[in-house]
Amino acid sequence: MSESVTVNHSAGSSHLQVCDISLSVQTSPHARAKRKIAALVEEVEILKQDKATKKRNVTYYVSQGRAIRRMVALYTPIEDMVAENDRRCEESGTDCTKEYVQDRIQRSYIELAKALPWFHDKLASFDHEELADMLRKLKRGADSARADDTATLKELVASWVNIECHPTTLIKPDDKHHRGFTNDACGKLLCPAEWSWDDPIVRAGIRDRTTAFIVSENSWPSFMYENYQADPNNLEHGLMKSKLLVMGFKAIFTSPSSANEVDGDGDGADILENNRRARKRSDQAKVKTCIRFALSNITSWRTVDGDFDYQIFWGNIIDFFEDAPGPAARARMDKLLEWWTRKVFGRNHREDLTPDIVSQMSVSTLATQRKLMEDAAFDSD
Repeated sequence: MSESVTVNHSAGSSHLQVCDISLSVQTSPHARAKRKIAALVEEVEILKQDKATKKRNVTYYVSQGRAIRRMVALYTPIEDMVAENDRRCEESGTDCTKEYVQDRIQRSYIELAKALPWFHDKLASFDHEELADMLRKLKRGADSARADDTATLKELVASWVNIECHPTTLIKPDDKHHRGFTNDACGKLLCPAEWSWDDPIVRAGIRDRTTAFIVSENSWPSFMYENYQADPNNLEHGLMKSKLLVMGFKAIFTSPSSANEVDGDGDGADILENNRRARKRSDQAKVKTCIRFALSNITSWRTVDGDFDYQIFWGNIIDFFEDAPGPAARARMDKLLEWWTRKVFGRNHREDLTPDIVSQMSVSTLATQRKLMEDAAFDSD
């Protein structure tokens, strides 16, 4: 049975009659089209806003992630840091045994929270999918920064070694195949501190990879020492104070051009207290690991190079600073980090600018003179 709709107008009144089983009330096709277009335009605008927001989030998280491999941890996955912190929260108040490696991971999480202050709150507010997406973007930024830094040092280290060591055959910035122990200049810098590269037996043993001369992460390379020379009777002396390390640090954390300005004396008493970047252990460990990679002949970033494990090497550097055996060693580490701060950021005398000294300087003197002139002018009137 069908129904119809008719509109009758009589005595100023109208009524509708249903003409279709759908119960629809006929309206203007033009008006319906306008409403559809308006709805579609609104949907498009919403999609554009969502896309722009997502793009901003991607850019933001990727850019923020670049700090992780530089300032937090060179190898530890972000997920492992989060998991370790969660584990400690759940075991809080219980008698749990912690390993040193776990302590290091937790310290990395604390550094992560310092480097990215918003990160800890995001963990609490994001659902699983949002969190996984954020971590992927942070990892992308972290890996990208590490790739950029290794590429930068690959070229710069070649020129630095050419200047520092004066090799017979210059090292090409774009070629890594002729680096490592096959190259005398790089070999001397990579040689473990306990051996002398000048000894032909040592050189042959390392190059032939004999069991008597295994190069591993258990040895400090000579490039990490002041003047690239270790003291066998005091292996701590001069360690972490080489010119090559300072140049590498400045190239990554300040600018490549600033790496040429490292000849100043770092043993003065004045320290740039308001800039702590050079005092961060993880920053220094990252630079030393990347320079070791730049001196080697491996062409792509990897964890293990022959018998040398870069991840353990990075851990050894962290331990050198953080696992001091006592107060005397900790005092030496603090002094070493202060030396690094001066080397990277220079000297600072602002703490000597007392109010008495400032009052005698030209800005204060001029202000006083202007006030006196103003008072004299007022009195003359």
